[in-house]
Amino acid sequence: MEEHAVIVTFEYTADSLDPLVELEEQLETAISEAGVGEYDGHEIAVDLSDGSLYMYGPDAEALFAVVQPLLAAAKILERAQVTLRFGPPEEGVRERVVELDGGPGAT
Repeated sequence: MEEHAVIVTFEYTADSLDPLVELEEQLETAISEAGVGEYDGHEIAVDLSDGSLYMYGPDAEALFAVVQPLLAAAKILERAQVTLRFGPPEEGVRERVVELDGGPGAT
């Protein structure tokens, strides 16, 4: 089975990790209920300035379709960019980059 990925990089706008933990719980639930893969975790800067979220499954497009509304609505993510990787982490694997609508004023 191919391992596709959805990787989100962002500027973080909260002053604690609590909102990120809440978003992660929402992502885990949505991904699990849809049966499209798994939420693997995050990396975040010590000063909470930016970070990344990692999700994996057999179909990056299906996975992104499930998580996109949650990511777009997350006011804690600013200048979010999503990379959909269509295969394992190897050179030459096709990727698609999506700029998320969101940030200040997002609903």
